[in-house]
Amino acid sequence: MKKQILATAMAAALAATSFAGVATAEEAPVTIKVTRATFNLATPDSEQVQKVQDAINEYISDKINVQIELTDIGSGEYTEKANLSLANNEINLLWTASWESTIGTNDLVPNNAVYDITDLLPGTPLYASMDEGQWEATKYNGKNYFIPVYKDNVEGYDFMFRKALVDEFGWDLESVKGLADLEPMLADAYDAGLKYPLLTQKTAMFYRWYINDFDFITADATANWIAVDRATNEVVDVVTTPQYKEFATLMADWAEKGYVSEDDVTKTTTDTTTQTQDWGVTWWTDIPVNAEANSRYGQEVVMVPATDRWAHSTSALGSCYCVTATSTPEEAQACIDFMGLLYTDSKLADLYTFGIEGEDYTYDAAGQVTQTSEKYNHSMWESASATIVTPLDNEPADKASLYEAFNGGANTSCAAGFRLDKTPVADKFAACQNVFEEYGFALENGGFAVADIDATIEAYQAALDEAGYQDVLAEISAQYEAWKNA
Repeated sequence: MKKQILATAMAAALAATSFAGVATAEEAPVTIKVTRATFNLATPDSEQVQKVQDAINEYISDKINVQIELTDIGSGEYTEKANLSLANNEINLLWTASWESTIGTNDLVPNNAVYDITDLLPGTPLYASMDEGQWEATKYNGKNYFIPVYKDNVEGYDFMFRKALVDEFGWDLESVKGLADLEPMLADAYDAGLKYPLLTQKTAMFYRWYINDFDFITADATANWIAVDRATNEVVDVVTTPQYKEFATLMADWAEKGYVSEDDVTKTTTDTTTQTQDWGVTWWTDIPVNAEANSRYGQEVVMVPATDRWAHSTSALGSCYCVTATSTPEEAQACIDFMGLLYTDSKLADLYTFGIEGEDYTYDAAGQVTQTSEKYNHSMWESASATIVTPLDNEPADKASLYEAFNGGANTSCAAGFRLDKTPVADKFAACQNVFEEYGFALENGGFAVADIDATIEAYQAALDEAGYQDVLAEISAQYEAWKNA
């Protein structure tokens, strides 16, 4: 029988382990190149990143035999630039995620682009920094290739409202039980002249709003045309489902009413649009401390659950690191040593996440973090473990225990543990993704008229089939059936 895994409580204390490489007078430190995305700033400040890098190297110099070269890339350019750097062998330690395209976890493993760290982990501070379930949940083919950030390792989504508008219009948020219930709020936002009554954040949203119905096993918004139907536990053609037509029609209707902007369809909104006052309602990935959004977006927001929380095959890989396959054994070991210290040393974790104390952030009287910088600004979820990064001043002091409870309270998907292998149909899979960009993205962002939805979905499916979709569907269905019956 398949092994379904839900990582639960954190280890109570670190095992009696030691770092492999502590600098000595005889040994030169191993330099590793670390590349990560920046989500809270439109453009990283290279001088401040250099300053943080130097501070990190000074701090770790007498703890591990490692020095780092740190590269921050704005999230809008991250996939392209990081992929180029990978091709040029310019990275040792890479931040990635299951939902990233091109350099996502499901891309890196089949492309043999990641280092097998299975034998490097046991007995290290890194391995002991989180419970064994995390390492098991993130394996591919029984091997460890990724270092998960211990955060919300289950998946669920919320509707996010700007609190100023909730107060101004007296919105009854208790009435919001589903997507269609947003319409009165969107109408108010439109009448108030907001540019983005519903901000989709240039994201194809079907795979977020409908996870109660489907497990999107590709973990890729550009491949949400295939999923496991939770009701039947079968792989299905999503585009032909009533839910897909329902969603595409609703988005088309809202676009015609002015509630969804063409900017989301043309992908001209930015990752910092949420930091403006131009929107009314958007989405948020549910986490144990949703108040984190207030600091991330520079304004108060209010959340309403939109879906249940689910443990999926890739939910523990929503933010992680990997050692690149081109790294030497010495560089791979240095990456493990650095990550072990990052996940167990609060001072280093805060430095790596928030920057230079006194410049980029301060500690308040309670010892919690106040971020003050526009030059260096990261969040815990894409930096280091929730158990070691100091909580922000607007977060509960017991943030770590809240994460444990959050992760333990989720549903486990029927497909948890299954990892598809696109290799046998890789070209056809990629061709279907291109078809999605032509039809699916616009359908899910209100890019077609209501009157054209049926015809467009029919054309979308025809284009998918021409690209080889039926072969992809058959291959993945066969893999899933074999996994279920193993």
